Amino acid sequence: MEKKTSGRGARDLRVKVKSARGRKLSSTLWLERQLNDPYVRRAQAEGYRGRAAFKILELDDKYRFLVPGARVVDLGCAPGGWCQVAVQRVNALGDRTSKKVGRVLGVDLQEVEPIPGAEIHVLDFMSDGADDKVKAWLGGGADVVMSDMAASSSGHKQTDHLRIVALCEAAAQLAFDVLEPGGTFVAKVLAGGAEGSLQALLKKRFKSVANVKPPASRADSSEKFVVARGFKGLPEDQDDDEAR
Repeated sequence: MEKKTSGRGARDLRVKVKSARGRKLSSTLWLERQLNDPYVRRAQAEGYRGRAAFKILELDDKYRFLVPGARVVDLGCAPGGWCQVAVQRVNALGDRTSKKVGRVLGVDLQEVEPIPGAEIHVLDFMSDGADDKVKAWLGGGADVVMSDMAASSSGHKQTDHLRIVALCEAAAQLAFDVLEPGGTFVAKVLAGGAEGSLQALLKKRFKSVANVKPPASRADSSEKFVVARGFKGLPEDQDDDEAR
């Protein structure tokens, strides 16, 4: 239970969770962290599906890629917090003063609860023809491709790092196929040393590449986000095999 101090400006103290019979210590610590996380409370209060929504909010506040009228693809969109933010910022519902109305397309391996203003599809984005399906659903190219995906944890830090870098590289390859010139690619990676090849790849294809840890990202997490802006397009002499 939360307690309050007496006197002027009473403040909330940290919530402590007692261990329960049959519950692992790791589960107790996770629950305690959730209860004391201000972003978790904000997400609940503001109707977002998870605290991760604030990561894309903070990234967009800094780089301004989710503009009214933009067409956005969210890869691995479950549970949907990033889509919720994108719908608001690109005016996908057409209820802002801006005359520009954007589109938000979310894809995931699993069913995702519908999000007003977003079009959600079950799709393995690494499957053959996924890029063509995305462009068909959008009715053209995308202005933003974003991904908050993480590979399933193995419990081995270096293995997990390699997996998420590979996942991010695959997401980047799809972005190369569907982004319009000038577009933006945003994706989560884990710091660990193996992301150099990804950075080199993105620097060839985008005018600027930044690596950012937004305030909503937990201090004890090794995650960071790459924000690549100003997509140059693929060279005209580059064939399909080289692009993938």
